Amino acid sequence: MTIKESFSFRQNKYFWVNIIAMVVAIIVVLFGVLKGLDIYTHHGDAVVVPNVKGMGVAEAEKMFRNRGLNCVVSDSNYVKTMPAGCILDYNPAAGHKVKEGRIIYLTINSLNIPLQSVPDVADNSSLRQAEARLLAVGFKLAEIQYVPGEKDWVYGVKYKDRQLTTGEKVPVGAALTLMVGGGGELPQETDSLETESTGTDAKPVTSSDKSATDESWF
Repeated sequence: MTIKESFSFRQNKYFWVNIIAMVVAIIVVLFGVLKGLDIYTHHGDAVVVPNVKGMGVAEAEKMFRNRGLNCVVSDSNYVKTMPAGCILDYNPAAGHKVKEGRIIYLTINSLNIPLQSVPDVADNSSLRQAEARLLAVGFKLAEIQYVPGEKDWVYGVKYKDRQLTTGEKVPVGAALTLMVGGGGELPQETDSLETESTGTDAKPVTSSDKSATDESWF
């Protein structure tokens, strides 16, 4: 049999029918697999991520669920001007098109005010230096408390009427009181009334008592 006769459809029609059937079967299988993948992966279907910034987590979860999305809290930051627990950011961001069932990762505002170490300004800084360092890291300054000592020298830092130790942490943005030297001994309060002692007892002497004492000499 020649090569031409081997490929002749008339003489080998069953062979060619089988080849054509196999090719058709392969094409059908490939088409079915690709179509199934499209259905499984929701190819071409997209959900737009809604804007949930500033919302609480529960409210955002409900909105995502209505769109076929899921969300989890993955991180937290602290912004003092925002309510505790509200959403600060998320990924993917609002407006992005994602597939249904996609997980959105949320960053929320910390539920607790974070603590921060107070800079070491006690007994090694002037008033100006201490104020600059405290303000630079976000603390506020309350009214200065003057104490006996070198003028404008910082001797301590107080928070809520309690003197802080070196390295102690307080809430971020707290108002601190600086204990500053007033330039010597502080003036002490004096009683305007004079006292006189008799044994162990003392009583104030008023002007009427003085006049009565003076008259007794005459």
